[in-house]
Amino acid sequence: MDHYAALRANVSLLGTKLGETIRGQLGNAVLERVEQIRLLSKAGRQGEELQAEQLKQVLRSLTDDELLPVARAFAQFLNLANLAEQHYTISRIGQASIEKPEPLQELFSLLDSKQLNSAAVEQAAANLSIELVLTAHPTEVSRRTLIHKLTEIAGCLSELEQDLTTQQQQKVEVRLSELIAQAWHTNEIREQRPTPVDEAKSGFAVIEASLWYAVPDFLRELDTKLIDATGTGLALDAAPVKFSSWMGGDRDGNPFVTAKVTRQVLLLSRWKAADLFAQDIDLLSSELSMHQANDALRAVIGDVSEPYRLLLNKLRTGLLQTRDWLTEALKHDRLQRPQDLIWHNQQLLTPLLLCHQSLLDCNMAVIANGKLLDTIRRAYAFGLTLLKLDIRQDADRHAQVFSELTKYLGLGDYAAWDEAARQAFLLTELANRRPLFPTTWQPSAEVQEVLDTCATIAHHGSEALSTYVISMAGKPSDVLAVQLLLKEADVSFSMPVAPLFETLNDLQHAPDCMRKLLSIDWYRGYINGKQEVMIGYSDSAKDAGVFAAAWAQYSAQEALVAICQQANVRLTLFHGRGGTIGRGGGPAHAAILSQPPGSLAGGLRVTEQGEMIRFKFGLPKLAERSLALYASAVLEGMLLPPPVPKQSWRDFMQQLADDSCEAYRAVVRHNKDFVSYFRAATPEQELGQLPLGSRPAKRNPTGGVESLRAIPWIFAWSQNRLMLPAWLGAGSALAKAVQQNKTALLDEMQQQWPFFATRMSMLEMVYVKADAEIAAYYDKILVGAELKHLGESLRQQLATDRELLLQLIHSETLMVKESWIRESIILRNTYIDPLHILQVELLHRVRHQPERVNPMISRALMVTIAGIAAGMRNSG
Repeated sequence: MDHYAALRANVSLLGTKLGETIRGQLGNAVLERVEQIRLLSKAGRQGEELQAEQLKQVLRSLTDDELLPVARAFAQFLNLANLAEQHYTISRIGQASIEKPEPLQELFSLLDSKQLNSAAVEQAAANLSIELVLTAHPTEVSRRTLIHKLTEIAGCLSELEQDLTTQQQQKVEVRLSELIAQAWHTNEIREQRPTPVDEAKSGFAVIEASLWYAVPDFLRELDTKLIDATGTGLALDAAPVKFSSWMGGDRDGNPFVTAKVTRQVLLLSRWKAADLFAQDIDLLSSELSMHQANDALRAVIGDVSEPYRLLLNKLRTGLLQTRDWLTEALKHDRLQRPQDLIWHNQQLLTPLLLCHQSLLDCNMAVIANGKLLDTIRRAYAFGLTLLKLDIRQDADRHAQVFSELTKYLGLGDYAAWDEAARQAFLLTELANRRPLFPTTWQPSAEVQEVLDTCATIAHHGSEALSTYVISMAGKPSDVLAVQLLLKEADVSFSMPVAPLFETLNDLQHAPDCMRKLLSIDWYRGYINGKQEVMIGYSDSAKDAGVFAAAWAQYSAQEALVAICQQANVRLTLFHGRGGTIGRGGGPAHAAILSQPPGSLAGGLRVTEQGEMIRFKFGLPKLAERSLALYASAVLEGMLLPPPVPKQSWRDFMQQLADDSCEAYRAVVRHNKDFVSYFRAATPEQELGQLPLGSRPAKRNPTGGVESLRAIPWIFAWSQNRLMLPAWLGAGSALAKAVQQNKTALLDEMQQQWPFFATRMSMLEMVYVKADAEIAAYYDKILVGAELKHLGESLRQQLATDRELLLQLIHSETLMVKESWIRESIILRNTYIDPLHILQVELLHRVRHQPERVNPMISRALMVTIAGIAAGMRNSG
């Protein structure tokens, strides 16, 4: 049986419709050229060398007028193929084919087989706390306008699965043609780089289109499963999943995120929440026409014939007035807020809960627990701010504030003080009730911006803001400095302040830093038994390679858990994961279960980035499944924690980490040709021209690899399919272990230790996605003769590492257990290959024939970058 026939049929249908659109606009000749390229690519992938060579010749010979339509055709097709695949994972046919059980069903079957008592399950569900933090992505390539069209196309695919009459089917197919034509006639590349406000709006759009529906549906499913398993469902005020955002709050290295921008995003977030809840209340008001009510509701609304409707209409009016005021507030910097706005979540919840209890008291539970309950669930999950905003800033920017201040006050230079002197100053001022900043002090613009940000935090309060994240934190004073800044700004709530440990060195010193911080009496009193720490995945992997970074992350988490348990502090670990393996990505379920025992006790906080937001949450059913995957993994991790690693595993993992780091750095840091090779073999320099995220690609525009942000670093290597950061060093370390006769220990760790098993399965996925032949083609055309040796040795290393992994996992094929993922990669390769070959041709023209470069060629290059990113999925 062909498990994936339905998927291929949908891919074929969408491809046919796209072909009809191309023919309609550009004529038969262009469509025939696209189809010729597709067939040659397919044959090339099947091992026919003649056709593979002919494919390169055809693409090299394209005229300037043909370049852009061909690039767009394959890029658009990959977007459609991704959509078909997303739809397939949640469709009835797809779920039966993929043979992946529904996550919560699988979890409760597992718990039942382990005979856990229902009280433990009930308690774990009550403590379940997952916070997903939506972040902008410098390599998110799909514009919001295109995402809407893709969502509509998915709806058409769902309709086509129903039993339709011929006339109904024709109607859906006509709509499908219309949507694909709309997408084709829409620029997939933005004309301008998005602003932080644009990025925030894309986050709101995901909530409006998908999560708004997915959250109550997911909670209803979880509630039902809990009642079946324990007899007790979720509490009415349960919010096991909440959402925050970095979009408009993350100012680390992004000069475009200012206090003014943060204020605008906070107000826009409230505007969208008021608008969505007003729509909900409007629907409830039309449905809740009952006249029976309890005394509590009558006491508030009086003896009227339709008490629910009257109360809800008042709430809706208040929400619309709030939305209208916010419209004006967004136009004016300092507009006084009236007292009668619906501003605090309790103002939204009180009337809803009053209606709910009244319906229960009047024996109308089926109505109480319908759409009204869905709105109550949304009120607890999203609230009137829709997404809580994190603030992120570099530790040096806070030190700069106090450096300028202490110089002004004649106390010396804070920046030059040692840690003890900094702590003494900060703790003295934290305990002091007088203001610290003199009214006569005029700070620099950079310092004023930090102070303005703190003032914005004070003004908008705890319902709108979540955590203050300090990047490049390494010392207790980095955290205390932020506490003092917040105090001086009159922030009236205890805002969690999370140090972010990113580099290998930071991770190794994180336990010591937190131990010292928690030994400070003032600090212990202030945090009230709760501490958040952020673990960075991108920079550590870029710094030391994936094995060394993964072990440093694991070891740091394990030590932090122990330190906080000893100090009786509830630790929440915040994971800065990306979509790729090199940034801590990969299947969420496996990643969560591979964490140290006890690391989920304080809940899970994790970033969801750019294109991964769309792949996980872009469609309501997809989002519902993704939320169920998170919840099932966290509950399993709480109730059936992974084993504490044996000392022999730890010692061996440390050896693998050291060996892999040495092998990785030998290439990336110590090979004099590496930076030149990297810039020649990938489109790294051209990436900066692509108007993707609002943040600059480099922290230091004139620096080398060390100054490059982790996301573009990985993105560039995925474009030429060498995927270097995701595997370099790991295979060398494993080979050394085999030479030392440690194969039995490797087997034992794979079978018994989820952390190590996950590392190995991540490598499998990387090796399936990497393609040495494509990487060699980039080298052949783009890399100078004096650098070609480096590419050859890296591709040889890749081949050697791949063969070794197959031996170690005792398999002839990669990803046997994840055949669905392997199949989806193979499905897309036919359409990515032409884009790679075309990109090489365009890069060659841009670099060596600048006189031939025109806006059409530049745009075609951008389209190939975007198309390959879409095809590779987790590109950054």
